Order: sequence, then structure tokens, then C-alpha cells
Amino acid sequence: MPFQKVQPEKLSTSVVRQIELLILRGILQPGERLPSERELSERLGVSRPSLRDAVAELQEQGLLTTRAGAGIFVADVLGSAFSPALVRLFASHDEAVFDYLSFRRDMEALAAERAARLGSSSDLKVIQTIFDKMEAAQSRRNAEEEARLDAQFHSAIIDASHNVVMLHMMRSMFDLLREGVFYNRQVMFRQRTSRAALLDQHRAINDAIQARDPQASRTAVEMHLDYVLQALQDQQKADRNEAIARQRLQHETTRG
Repeated sequence: MPFQKVQPEKLSTSVVRQIELLILRGILQPGERLPSERELSERLGVSRPSLRDAVAELQEQGLLTTRAGAGIFVADVLGSAFSPALVRLFASHDEAVFDYLSFRRDMEALAAERAARLGSSSDLKVIQTIFDKMEAAQSRRNAEEEARLDAQFHSAIIDASHNVVMLHMMRSMFDLLREGVFYNRQVMFRQRTSRAALLDQHRAINDAIQARDPQASRTAVEMHLDYVLQALQDQQKADRNEAIARQRLQHETTRG
């Protein structure tokens, strides 16, 4: 008969599985510091030696890292999604910007559709809370804060889609976005893109998800990213036109 005796699971193995799932589900994020050994062992209900064994195994897997005098941190597991050479290639070619936005449009539209259909009530509360912060931030006209909340809003929708592969893939994409590899949100403001227009687009996305309307959620995301794409194309054209105009001006001022 194909049966074997059930072996009791070591406490350290249970701890490893729990932390693995927290990282897999995006609850513990890259760079996040874990509680102290004492606090963590108390929260998990295990001895310190069992916790140390679990941490050592997770370090060997490359999921946790220790910093002398600072503690235990979630490793930067997203950094391996793109090689440094590929990141430099992305940053040096304009076509990568538009391919990136096209990819985001497809993936985030799907994520919004799934969030409206599959997101829990807590997921939707997170999205609503971030949108409320976006509304409050608009009056302060702090571009850095607005950009940060913008990324958080889109990330929360992806989290609410409950697909862990999409979650980690898109977080790695947003990591590049935050580093300015693809584009800077301020480019749109140079093209006279109003903060109110962008906020209205995010409001439409939020309203559709809160109403649990998958098709409206998909459409709202597509319209928003189409708008962003057009704004960037317009800015590129404006930059080219300005370069040509400066050449004409320089030529005209040097003519006899």
C-alpha cells in the first residue's frame, strides 16, 4: 500500500512556510525590516533557536538578508527581474517607454477587471484609502507625493487581483518606474496635463472597482493609460519641435 507514516513538521519548517507565503503574497516586501528576534519569536509562538533555524534557511534561499547592527530584512527579490544591462537598454531607447506603457495597459486592465470581480472588501478599502490620499495630496501640489501615491494606487489594484505572478512581475516594473527608467510623471505636467485630469481618471478607476464592475474597471484603466501614452507622445513631438525652432533661431540671429 502506498502509505507512509505522517511525520510531525519541525517548528522551524512551519516558520519558513509562513514567511515564504507572506513574501509570495507581497505582504512582506523587499527591503522591509522584520521585527526583532525576541518579538518575532513571541508573535510566532516558537523558541528563538527554532526561529534562528528558519531565518538561516530563508537566508540560504535568498529570501532574507541580515545587516550588521540593523536586523533581518526581506531580500531585494524584485531586483533580479531585469539585468542591469537590460535596464540600461530600456533607459536609452524611447521605444521601450511606449512598449512599457502598452504592457502596463494590458496587464493593469486585466488586474482591474480581476480586482472588481475577485477583490475582497478589505482590498477595496485599501484602494479607496489610497485614492482618498491622492485627493488630499492634489491640493498640496507636491509632485513627489503625487507620484508615490499614483504608484501605490496601481499597485493596490494589482494586489487585489490576487495573482501572485502578476503581483511580483508588476512590482518589478513599478520599481523601474520609481527609478525613472521609463518616464517621469512630471513630463505630463510639462505638456500642460492637469493634475485634475489625472485625478479624475483615477477616480473613474476607483469608482468602477468599488462598484464591482469588471468591464468598467478595465475600460477606465485603458483610457487612463491611453491618455498617459498620448501625453508622452505629445511631449516628444514638442521637444523635437523646440529643438528645430532653436536651430532656426540660432541661424536667424547669426545671419548678416
